[in-house]
Amino acid sequence: MSINLERKSTHSIERSSIVQQTAFWSELKENQGIETKAFDIKLKAEDIFNSSSKNFIRDDFLILFQKIGKDTSIGYVPYGPTIEPNEEYQGQFLEELSESLKPHLDSSCVMLRYDLLWESPWAKDDSRFTNGDWVGPPEKKNQELRLNFSTHNWNLKKANTNVLPKDTLFIDLTKNEEDILMHMKSKTRYNIRLSERKGVTVRKAQMDDISIWYDLYKETCTRNGIFLDNLEYFKTVLKTDATDTKSPATVELLIAEYENKPLAAIFVVYSGKRATYLYGASSSRNRNLMAPYLLQWEAIKRSKQKNCAEYDMFGIAPYRDPSHPMYGLYRFKTGFGGNIFHRMGCWDYPLNTETYDLVQTMEMKSQGYHVN
Repeated sequence: MSINLERKSTHSIERSSIVQQTAFWSELKENQGIETKAFDIKLKAEDIFNSSSKNFIRDDFLILFQKIGKDTSIGYVPYGPTIEPNEEYQGQFLEELSESLKPHLDSSCVMLRYDLLWESPWAKDDSRFTNGDWVGPPEKKNQELRLNFSTHNWNLKKANTNVLPKDTLFIDLTKNEEDILMHMKSKTRYNIRLSERKGVTVRKAQMDDISIWYDLYKETCTRNGIFLDNLEYFKTVLKTDATDTKSPATVELLIAEYENKPLAAIFVVYSGKRATYLYGASSSRNRNLMAPYLLQWEAIKRSKQKNCAEYDMFGIAPYRDPSHPMYGLYRFKTGFGGNIFHRMGCWDYPLNTETYDLVQTMEMKSQGYHVN
């Protein structure tokens, strides 16, 4: 396998439905103080597909460089690369790509982390299902054996943590609104209509409303014991403008209210033919009004109006397990119908083995690195 790799301007990244692989995401991360680089990949189709085609495959991808120490950084590829080889070539492809990247990397970069959007091979393995429910992938050792099978260096490591959601749910927006509603669970439809009848309304917010969002967000983080980003982070998300690039995106903050009191809010980003629910928050008050249900339904309808073909619910528990910390999200989001998708998650290619081992130890003692 031979990969031709060239550096390119982040502004010239091609339009994509994967917002984390767009010029918009690059601008957002640069505005947050994170260095980004874009590269163009070119290789023969026959090298990654079971095909005799002599055609070349071309694509680009974005890398974020996060400092994790004075002289240490990691190269993180969010939901990339988007080229998806046949399973038997995936490990070899990642190895060759990593080796090709080495001359373009600063000496401080101790590892490459690929947050793979490829479907997990275990999601189609009958042995990983019990009573019709997926039970997740096997232990790390078995996952690494499978991905490294065709590699030379046997250097791909399953990360201890995933940065972006590995498991998600996609709603098909090419259907009409009635069909989308009919594919929801009856309780979800009931809650949407209840919220409407009770007088909950949804509006698109402006930058002046960011404090409303942040109050709801702080309350949600406290209630659920999750990591709290600062207010400036969300201001940057709203104000980032990449309209002068090849792959812009649009972000909206939607707020659900009752009698002018905010009950829930979400960030939705529109990129290519996909709408993605990025962040959400809700109040502990008036939960009987079911505002989050109406809010998601309004976001789905707005996404259809913007000609999106799918709505990404962006993160659920990997399987139906009431003890899982994300089970509440699983129950809420699967109520809207759609198709569950299991990605492969984060995989590392160490460039400095000794330092990489220290990074792994640090990650196991912390919440991971928030470079999404």
